[in-house]
Amino acid sequence: MQSTEKSIMNKLYFTSGVMFIFALLVVYKLLTIQFVQGDHYRSLALDKTTKDDIIPANRGNVYSLDGSLLATSVPKYDIRIDLVAPSVRNYEAFIESLCDSLANFHNTSSAEFKRKLRLARQNKNRYFLLARNLEYSQYLQFRNFPLLNLGAFKGGLIVEQSTKRDYPLGAIAQRLIGYERFDDQGNVTRVGIDGAFGKKYLRGKNGQRRKQKIGKGQWKPIEDFNQVEPQDGYDVYTTIDVNIQDIAHHALLEQLEKYKADHGTVVVMETKTGEIRAISNLGRSKEGLYYERLNYAVGESHEPGSTFKLMALAVALEDKVIDTTSMIDTKKGVLSFYGKKVKDSKKGGYGVVSIAKAFEVSSNTAIVKAIHTAYKHQPEKFVDGLYRMNLQDSLELPLIGEGKSIIPDPRIKNGRWSGIALQWMAYGYGVSFTPLQTLTFYNAIANDGVMVKPKFLREIKEIETSIETFDTEVINSQICSKETVKKLQQLLKNVVEKKHGTGHGLYSDKFSMAGKTGTCQKDYANKEQLNYISSFSGYFPADDPKYSCIVVIHEPDKSVGYYGADVSGPVFKKIAQKIYTNAPVIDEIYDVNQKSEAVEANYDQYYAVAQKYITIMPNLKGMSAMDAIAILENMGLKVKLQGRGTVSKQSIKSGQKIKPQSLITLVLS
Repeated sequence: MQSTEKSIMNKLYFTSGVMFIFALLVVYKLLTIQFVQGDHYRSLALDKTTKDDIIPANRGNVYSLDGSLLATSVPKYDIRIDLVAPSVRNYEAFIESLCDSLANFHNTSSAEFKRKLRLARQNKNRYFLLARNLEYSQYLQFRNFPLLNLGAFKGGLIVEQSTKRDYPLGAIAQRLIGYERFDDQGNVTRVGIDGAFGKKYLRGKNGQRRKQKIGKGQWKPIEDFNQVEPQDGYDVYTTIDVNIQDIAHHALLEQLEKYKADHGTVVVMETKTGEIRAISNLGRSKEGLYYERLNYAVGESHEPGSTFKLMALAVALEDKVIDTTSMIDTKKGVLSFYGKKVKDSKKGGYGVVSIAKAFEVSSNTAIVKAIHTAYKHQPEKFVDGLYRMNLQDSLELPLIGEGKSIIPDPRIKNGRWSGIALQWMAYGYGVSFTPLQTLTFYNAIANDGVMVKPKFLREIKEIETSIETFDTEVINSQICSKETVKKLQQLLKNVVEKKHGTGHGLYSDKFSMAGKTGTCQKDYANKEQLNYISSFSGYFPADDPKYSCIVVIHEPDKSVGYYGADVSGPVFKKIAQKIYTNAPVIDEIYDVNQKSEAVEANYDQYYAVAQKYITIMPNLKGMSAMDAIAILENMGLKVKLQGRGTVSKQSIKSGQKIKPQSLITLVLS
């Protein structure tokens, strides 16, 4: 009996010891978790309930040559309410007046809002949506609504800001201005100036804000301020002249509609600097309407046709194998090479003509025969002449998607060389260039042989501080001799000025032009699909060129017309004429200045200006002091007045980027 009791007691002691040791281990583990591993586990828990949310930076603005807005970022706001945050006292005191304000804003029933908010509060909804996609003035209204004006902690206000890219010119120059867009996987699509210079200048630096998970995949900001404030991107000042851009756009559009063409492009370049003043790219939709479909000027490489004759003669004149006075027999307008025929547009040809006359009338047979005779035994010399003038080189444009030039070369394997390559090249077949590449060569002739790179940017700024400027870049300081340049300039003048020149229909005694027509067959391998590319490339004034310009129109209706002189030439002339006469043409451009000038003494309209361009200074000249103050105060600016009457001067010029709480002085008279 004693032995049994002793055995039981031993078991109890052992069990108690084990339990004591287990208890010690539990206490040890708890202490370890709390004091040693506590930070780690708290961090894991916090990671599941909180996160750092990105606040996108305001993208920099894109401006034209005169400071007009081409692209800007407009802030948008979503307003929500945490219905758990307000105390019972605050909630009951302000809920009815809040519902009245919401009903007035949404033009609906106050009672309905009250029912929804009470139900949401009962369900402890901490992320109830009150309004989405508000503009700035509307956001200010909501911040002043009852209950919401108590802020995040007492009133439950939740504000989520995003930005939307806005284009004041609308469809004009849309492909040139471009965009930068990211999809859900982070892939980016870059188009035009906005896309090309986004990463380096326009994007800015994103901010950061801490958010807390409140259930059902919803997150709300923890604080009513940002942990890291976003930094706006730099502003880009382009070389685009909105007046010339408007001229080019409408001149091209009118001609495309007249000839029912598939698409077309116009580029206007300043001769000395290479600054691009306008690029218009219009393509036809299935409905027959024209819009900025693709950047054909930069990206579409095609056979140039007769506009290439200038390049061919530049090589031959520079090599001194021909002269403009050299006589050529056009052989009744038909030549044959390896069974392939070269024909003139004039039946029977032009007889025996000089090279100068052949260029003026755009004789295919004369130019081809001259090049064939000079280079048939050494075609590589002709190709080297083209290389010497940088025609094989990419322009290395900052814009993405530049098309490739093509020049057949007999020395290169798979270099597109054939028995008729030399002859076909002479009048613009078998070679390929983008409109901007062709224009760059013509601009070099206008610029006395100096080839400059097309230039899109003038300056990068942070508000009024200059960050970077861009100088003219010379590709080739002399593509050919001065003597050759002078001869080519005279040939281009004759095309327009001589009565038999293919561009004579463009002649005006009021202003001078020089250039070359081009008519090129397209899809010629299939006669049933045969179409044409009509072009005109040149410059003006003829004797002291200020601008060079190219017009290329694809697939005009053959029943209406397809020759370059008829289809593309008139676009060139209209652009030159309107630039010369300085005709007022800004009839469809809806820019910031017009927005502000159109505003009358109406506070709703003041809000419209302030909410849309909150970071851009409008034009206030001519407004009364009261009207100007209404706009500026809604933009969050400080105002100082000098004098009496209407605004005659403003210390911050229109179109300039501004920061909240900036001081602007208005001079009244």
